[in-house]
Amino acid sequence: MGYHDPRALAQRLQMTSTPKVSASMRLPLLTLAAVALAIGARAADPSVRAETPTLMSPLVVDATKTHTLFMGADIAVNLDRDVYPVRNVIGSNWVIEINNSEKEISAKSAPVNLKIVPNLKLAEGEATITGFERKAAYSFANDPSVRLTRGLTNAGTLNADLLAVSANAQHLSDTVNNKALAGAAVLASSDNQFGANALLETAMTAGAIEHFPKAVAGASAPPANSLVSPTLLAGGTGANTVADTTANHAAEQAEDYAASANEPTGRIASQGMDAMEIEFSISSPKPLHEPYLVTMTRFHAQGSKPGNVQSLVYARALSPIDAHLSHVHFTEEGFPFNYELVDFQLHLYDRGVEIATNVASKRVELTRSEAFEYIKMEYVGAHPGATLDAVPALGKFPAQLPVYLHQGKYAGTFFVKVNKDGMPTAPYADAECTRRIDDPFLASVVQGIWFKPALAHGKPVDGVAAVNLGKLAI
Repeated sequence: MGYHDPRALAQRLQMTSTPKVSASMRLPLLTLAAVALAIGARAADPSVRAETPTLMSPLVVDATKTHTLFMGADIAVNLDRDVYPVRNVIGSNWVIEINNSEKEISAKSAPVNLKIVPNLKLAEGEATITGFERKAAYSFANDPSVRLTRGLTNAGTLNADLLAVSANAQHLSDTVNNKALAGAAVLASSDNQFGANALLETAMTAGAIEHFPKAVAGASAPPANSLVSPTLLAGGTGANTVADTTANHAAEQAEDYAASANEPTGRIASQGMDAMEIEFSISSPKPLHEPYLVTMTRFHAQGSKPGNVQSLVYARALSPIDAHLSHVHFTEEGFPFNYELVDFQLHLYDRGVEIATNVASKRVELTRSEAFEYIKMEYVGAHPGATLDAVPALGKFPAQLPVYLHQGKYAGTFFVKVNKDGMPTAPYADAECTRRIDDPFLASVVQGIWFKPALAHGKPVDGVAAVNLGKLAI
């Protein structure tokens, strides 16, 4: 039997876990009733002076909310036709376990095929998220301020380069045209005639030299090709033209960029928001040593068909979390421009185990008794017709137990009689429960354990549970 509406389930749990009035409670209840009748009689007698009634606090039984029922998500990676549950996240890489060794799966080299199964989960306690904010944002490369800064930087760099080229070419031109420099002028001319500028000019116009324009009637020779620089033609001014042309061209480009201040490689204006900025603070009464979060976003891309919804899953490792507030702030990229948000979920994990939070989906708080009723209902519903032994479900242990376990005490397996409601009796040394263990501390530990009851053909019955305190995962 599965439950997909936690609120409806909570209502049922509250009905099934309503405390019954025991014999020890009847006398106080009868006394309260007698007091109420006496007060009513005094109010009916006009000779009795009216007094302010005394208000009594309501009786509360097991009202502390210790567990959280919420809609979680089981995440696995499809790899080589097998499915591997996610055990951790390093940076933004998924970590799975293959043959008892961890392997990182990166989404940067290729898309990751994830299998995500929504699942109703029960957790004791929860992490608290405060100041949660989520808003559309720009990716770093698409941020207008970044684009503007890059544009100004590129324009300034290019302007400086062009001014340097112009100044260098002008100096070369001055040297070539100064007849008083004699040998220096000849050297400068050779540099321009056979240097990089001349080679570039040759590459640009070599084809034009070999292909003459259409002949003109009455002319003795084909006309000169307008694409050919006079530098490369007989009778031209040679290196002077190369130097002058280079200087003039570089100076014109520098002036253009300095005057317009435009970005040379594209528009500075952004095409729209294409990211999501998320910020919050988080704390947890139970320390989380290797936490990570996974966001699951459903969105509608601008310009796509109505009702066409896409999904984006994002993972991020976090620093260890404890009872002190930790600040989390990041930008999730990968969305199309001007996307429309449809649904957003945030899931918190620690070494592959999902942790309840106060922002979890379909979250319902339960008392320990209500949580126990839910566990039993799920257990019985998941094993129709099965015959099974009782197994531990919930534990509330003395503070000294971890110390004793560390010292090697209570390391062995013992047995516990469990009734059909999942409640324990006492510890025994044998499976037949004939040799009772006389240890008050162990007896108190056993009383703190609630069990999934034994099943006979799918029905809860009295049974026996094997318990090893060092291996309990409750």
